[in-house]
Amino acid sequence: MRTIICQKKSFENVEAIIFDKDGTLADSESFLRELAFKRARLIDAQIPGIYEPLLMAFGVENDYLNPTGLMAVGSNRENQIVSAGYIAETGRSWFESLAIAEQCFINAEKSFPSRGKTSPLFAGSLEVLQTLKQAGLKIAILSADTTAGVQEFVINHQLNPYIDLIMGVDSGLSKPDPRLYLQACEKLGVKPENSLMIGDSQGDISMAKNAQAGGVIGICWKYSSAPHLEVADVVISDLAQIKL
Repeated sequence: MRTIICQKKSFENVEAIIFDKDGTLADSESFLRELAFKRARLIDAQIPGIYEPLLMAFGVENDYLNPTGLMAVGSNRENQIVSAGYIAETGRSWFESLAIAEQCFINAEKSFPSRGKTSPLFAGSLEVLQTLKQAGLKIAILSADTTAGVQEFVINHQLNPYIDLIMGVDSGLSKPDPRLYLQACEKLGVKPENSLMIGDSQGDISMAKNAQAGGVIGICWKYSSAPHLEVADVVISDLAQIKL
């Protein structure tokens, strides 16, 4: 067990650190914004007039991706369901609306065949992962992305030697359900109170706190303030601020 120090805040008896992916390790803002545009265009091609409302629902406005919006923090399934809701407003049945949304999402993904390469690691993240792993800590990535999406990210950035658990949201549970965090801890073989969560969203913080994690660190790389992270134990702007 190790002690983690972050901005004068100490976390004792830490065995594992669980990272979010998008916005925490992966600089995915540009990719998520472009994916939102593609999804909205494909749906609008079948349901004219839905493009702008969908982008607003996704949390995308011009070059801005809302870090608390649906596209930034919602799972793939949650984004599909919201999209289907807008489609259903046009009078189509719910199941037809879901089918249209699902197919358009699949086709949108095909426009990004090397998704793992579209979201670079934030500068310095690799060195932090290396240091934590060398200290004997277990490292996990728990993301609202699919497990396959997380796996692709890990492979493309050659993170396999440092990651003990790759976990996405494939069905059923989604952030901020604390059972998702408890599952990750169980797979890592650690008690929640001996783990830390590092993430950039309210969902990450709420999930970990309700799972009785040993600590929750919020991270906000690109914005000067992060009011949505104020309930975290500490908020940082760079993973390098995490010290052993």
